[in-house]
Amino acid sequence: MRRTLVTAFISIAGANIGYTMLAAIMTPILVRILGPEGYGTYAVVMAVFGPLMILVSSGVDSGTRKYLAEDRDEENWQDNVFGFFFRLAVIFALMGSALLLVSVQTGLIDIHPGEQYAFYFYLLAVVTIFAQFREISHRALLGLKLEHISEPLFVLQKALFFVFAISLAYLGYGVSGVLLGHIIADATITVLGLILLSRHVSLSAIFERTPVEFPRKELLSFNNLSIVYIFLLTSLYHVDVLMLEAFVETEQVGYYKAALVLAEFLWVAPKAVQSVMIQSASEMWHNEQVERITTLASKATRYILLLTVIMALGIAVLSAEFVPRYYGSEFEGTITPLILLLPGTVGFAVARPILSVSHARGDMRVMIFATGAAAIMNVILNALLIPQFGIEGAAVATSLGYISLPLFHLVGARKIGYNPMGDIRPVRISITTAGSGAALLALTIGINALIQSPLATISIPIVGTELAIDAAAIGFIVIPPAGLFIFGTLTFLTGAIHGLKTRARRQWRLGL
Repeated sequence: MRRTLVTAFISIAGANIGYTMLAAIMTPILVRILGPEGYGTYAVVMAVFGPLMILVSSGVDSGTRKYLAEDRDEENWQDNVFGFFFRLAVIFALMGSALLLVSVQTGLIDIHPGEQYAFYFYLLAVVTIFAQFREISHRALLGLKLEHISEPLFVLQKALFFVFAISLAYLGYGVSGVLLGHIIADATITVLGLILLSRHVSLSAIFERTPVEFPRKELLSFNNLSIVYIFLLTSLYHVDVLMLEAFVETEQVGYYKAALVLAEFLWVAPKAVQSVMIQSASEMWHNEQVERITTLASKATRYILLLTVIMALGIAVLSAEFVPRYYGSEFEGTITPLILLLPGTVGFAVARPILSVSHARGDMRVMIFATGAAAIMNVILNALLIPQFGIEGAAVATSLGYISLPLFHLVGARKIGYNPMGDIRPVRISITTAGSGAALLALTIGINALIQSPLATISIPIVGTELAIDAAAIGFIVIPPAGLFIFGTLTFLTGAIHGLKTRARRQWRLGL
């Protein structure tokens, strides 16, 4: 299979869509089994796991993808890169696992005292090791530009996790069962991933000494700075959950985590673009194709903005009816934080292609300063708003932190040497968004008005009863395709998708 940016994107986007569909079906089942309190506890445990895995795997993951993709003219380059980062991954995984165990034993982790809660972190120490092995095999496949292999494994891992997590939780193992689901799924995918990798790199390189001429310092420097950068980046969507735990009930944390899960559905396509671009951009930077990088980043940023805006509008319009049906009526407290999170989620989505291109460049200091500024802003806003406004304050603070991310990184990108927003077309996109939002709002009002009218029920004389019209059902059926049609039409009418370059090319061909 010949690999191109398009085929790579299709592979990764298809996998993300597959995972999103799985999550859409399975998450509410898991939430209902665990309940608000159990799901809130799980959210807190995973909020500790997230930053830990950044320290354990972020630099290894980024370095594996970047340096395997460069394919330098050095003997056994890819084997040596894989072996080097795999050994590093093992060391970091063992250190991370040991840190968890020591933290529990010494009382450093003592959010909820009790043997049961401590047991969750013992399991998390095992999850850390298997998650690291799963990640290194997945990232190595991506770095070798084998997305058509890595992404089906990604979906399979998620499917296995949900199957085992839901089954074990249902059998009464609760949060412990969910963590065991992580372990079983990650162990299975690690074995499969290494078998598939063995066809492209030598697994024996794991046990061989790295050649003297191998640029260890360069790779270690990138690895260490990547850890700092990704730690700051990921803090943007973990700090709020951890800080909430100190000020609100666990049940409220569950509501907020449920809102985050729904808001992050907007990241399906942006994550796919980010995954494709880091290895592709690494090769372009290595070949000094700066103009091509600028064009690619600018177009990707604009398309991501358009796509996530229409999805955010749809979620906002349908949230009041969708959330209670999706999670259960007891999760109505999720609606307001979800709506407040949407603008920031769009901002984070826009930042993703910029992050991948800048990261591929390897100038990590610029990345760290830009991300650090957004992370500091996020922490300060959460500290100010959570004590007073609870989960709504966390949603506002996090949303503003997300929005600041692309702004800071735009400055960083210009310093690195490219402009990812040179063709963003803000006026056209604003007109498209405003028009689509107004149309969707009017459509929603019209559907709700229908329920208040005499047409809300249909008499069926033969059956001898009346059938009520469900406004939510009509909205779920009508609004998504109508919104897509309206938004798509406006993007072409305003020139948000095509326009300046296409028209100039046409005029040149006509000799005008």
